[in-house]
Amino acid sequence: MRQRKVTACLLALGLLTLAALALAELPVGPKLLALLLTVLVYGLLGYWVRASLKQQEILLDALADGLSSLHDRDYSISIAEPREARLRRLVAGYNGLGSKLRSQRQELHQRELLLDTVIQASPLAMLLTNATGTILYGNLAARQLFAGGRKLEGLALAPLLESQPAALREALESTRDQLFTTQFGDDAHVFHVSHRQFLLNGQPHRLRLLKQLTRELNAQEVAVWKKVIRVIAHEINNSVAPIASLAQSGQRLAQQPEPEQLQRVFTAIDDRMQHLSQFVEGYSRFAKLPKPRPAMVDWRRFLESLRAVSPFTVEDVLPSGAAWFDESQLEQVMINLLKNATEAGSPAGETSVRVYGHRGGWTVEVRDRGSGMTAEVLTNALLPFYSTKPAGSGLGLTLCREIIEAHGGTLEAGNRTDGQGAVVRLWLPPPPTSTDYGLRSSDEPESIQTPY
Repeated sequence: MRQRKVTACLLALGLLTLAALALAELPVGPKLLALLLTVLVYGLLGYWVRASLKQQEILLDALADGLSSLHDRDYSISIAEPREARLRRLVAGYNGLGSKLRSQRQELHQRELLLDTVIQASPLAMLLTNATGTILYGNLAARQLFAGGRKLEGLALAPLLESQPAALREALESTRDQLFTTQFGDDAHVFHVSHRQFLLNGQPHRLRLLKQLTRELNAQEVAVWKKVIRVIAHEINNSVAPIASLAQSGQRLAQQPEPEQLQRVFTAIDDRMQHLSQFVEGYSRFAKLPKPRPAMVDWRRFLESLRAVSPFTVEDVLPSGAAWFDESQLEQVMINLLKNATEAGSPAGETSVRVYGHRGGWTVEVRDRGSGMTAEVLTNALLPFYSTKPAGSGLGLTLCREIIEAHGGTLEAGNRTDGQGAVVRLWLPPPPTSTDYGLRSSDEPESIQTPY
């Protein structure tokens, strides 16, 4: 279009010039020479202008195609530099931009490959879902856990979880971070699940991180038991050595009896023996948990008896039927949980208890408004002798877990999703068909570890 306009202008000027020369009063010879020169000059000028404009139009078309390619994220197109200086600067700027974008995309691609390699090698199972529950991404650990190594992208999460154990399904459907134990075949596995919600391209997404802690907890438990053995050995040696020394002193005094001296020796021996007996008794209570003696217990009467120990409120309506548990042992569990809620800073009247039917049995939730649990506490809560209290023995919560497991139930803990505070949830099974169902004595194999 531009070439046509310029050509038309030059043609009009040429015709006007020829007309002026034709009308001019000149001799025929010079007039013909002038007309020939005019036609030649305007022809050469038109050819040069058309060639120059055509080159510019080709360059502009190339730039337009290049910008369209950049818009489509294709950075491979480069343009040859023209002879004109101003156009050369424009083309050099475009080529430099394309080269920089190619370099950045290559660097970003390498980073994505590195990140994907790290994620695929991670033992954490990662699931990214959109607002409709469709899986957008699942790493290798997630594929092995949920689909036997098959691809997860594009599948709906809800049908995928239907074939999973109940504890795993409920933990992933929930929105709170927690520790839980689930059964795969004959083996029990401990997991920690984290939920993170965020906006991606303006749409809500949820990332679920599932970490298996079975091996770590087993290794930590071995380390803890080694520490306990060292503590016990140290305490026993601290008592045995003085007793041996006092025994030798008593033997010497027996040869030349001095009643007062002998009495002091025997009193000192008795004091050390009492201290050692109390020390051993504290650990033996944990090691020799008596077998539960469950009976039908009314929930209202049971909870009312706990109010005298620690105040709390009852959420919702209590179940009308009676539950099946050892009243004295569950009372010990509830007292410990209510005490922990108070020591965590929960204000008076903010600790609540909720009881409802679940999975054929009963679920008891103890909720508080204390400081909640950190990630470290959640990870180490399963370990015996782990305590955040300066003078804590670390046996109280472990004893709670052992009592609930001895009933055939489970115990888990996490932070509240409706504000600050912690929630402890324990599940008790329904009355068994036989009196030995789900129960074990202290000398039977240890039950599945369930997190507190």
